[in-house]
Amino acid sequence: MGLPRIRRDRHGHGLRTSVAPPDSPLSRSRAQRFDDLVIETIDRLDQRWRDQLSKVEFAVEDVPTLDDWTHNWVPLARAFAATGALPARIVVFRRPIETRTKNHDQTRELLRDVVAEQVAEMFGTEPQEVDPSYGSGHTS
Repeated sequence: MGLPRIRRDRHGHGLRTSVAPPDSPLSRSRAQRFDDLVIETIDRLDQRWRDQLSKVEFAVEDVPTLDDWTHNWVPLARAFAATGALPARIVVFRRPIETRTKNHDQTRELLRDVVAEQVAEMFGTEPQEVDPSYGSGHTS
C-alpha cells in the first residue's frame, strides 16, 4: 500500500483553512454568532427581569416547526407556557430573523425587539416595559 492520497482543490493547492485564528469571533459559525446575540439580549434584559426570567428557558432553533401554526406568516419566535414538568420557554428562530436583516447590527436590533415581545407576551405586559429601547432601532 502506498501513502494516502492528499486531496487538493481544482487548482492543485492544498486544502484551505480559515484565515481567522480559532479563538477569534470571525472563526465562529453564523449559528454560533446568533446564539451569542441571543445570550447578549437575554443578559441585557435579565438585569431588569432577573426573578421572572430565572423561570424561563430560552432556546434557538434554525427554523420553526409549523405543525400547530395556524397563521399564514412565519414566526420569528414563540413563547410557550410551563406545562407539567416543562418550564416556560421562549424559542427564537434563527433563519427567519436572519433573512429579514442585512447585517449583524440589524440582526441584533430585530432580535432585541423579538425577545422583548415574547417576554412581554409571557408576562402580560408591553414590550416597552420589558425593554425601554423596544422599536427604537438603537443598539444601545
